Amino acid sequence: MKVGVLGSGDVAKSLAAGFLKHGHKVVVGSRSPDKLAEWSAANPGIATGTFAEAAQFGELVVLAVKGTVASEALRLAGAGNLSRKTVIDACNPIADAPPVHGVLQFFTTHDASLMEQLQAEFPEANFVKAFNSVGSVHMVNPQFPGGPPTMFLCGNSEGAKKTVAGICDQFGWDAADMGAVEAARAIEPLCMLWCIPGFLRNQWTHAFKLLER
Repeated sequence: MKVGVLGSGDVAKSLAAGFLKHGHKVVVGSRSPDKLAEWSAANPGIATGTFAEAAQFGELVVLAVKGTVASEALRLAGAGNLSRKTVIDACNPIADAPPVHGVLQFFTTHDASLMEQLQAEFPEANFVKAFNSVGSVHMVNPQFPGGPPTMFLCGNSEGAKKTVAGICDQFGWDAADMGAVEAARAIEPLCMLWCIPGFLRNQWTHAFKLLER
């Protein structure tokens, strides 16, 4: 699969490397592609370009930028380049404010997720929330004593969710479909919960697992 990754931070780089590892073709897009030059040289096989070039290239698009600039990044990518494509939304609506007793502050409310806002602004894209509730070092083939952790996902397109569930399986996760886009109201705050042990005790080596019977 051809994958366009939007972003130049740790999450974007980890996911891009994961897609390459599993045999996909990858272009990473940035507002300033030059700042990826050193990383690109150290990761042969991954091309770099603008947001628009990465989005145009990808059959699958990954949005991995700060939540505060997610909408702007998609506008730079171009609505036409996203139309009818699966877009993995790995963003969280983290406010530009410090955590309170280890709890991140969001700029959204409990009744409106960031992903809902993005889906409304880009209705022709098929957003799927995923890879937002774990640290970047554990996103690809994580190894935990309890077995594969759970990746919670949601979105309005059943086909897009099936595609992302397949990616999760490749990347060593058990995908758990939580339903339509509104479920992002519950999935995005998992980022808050995941970060608390890190901020309070500098523990960042954990993941969530859904247990069923």
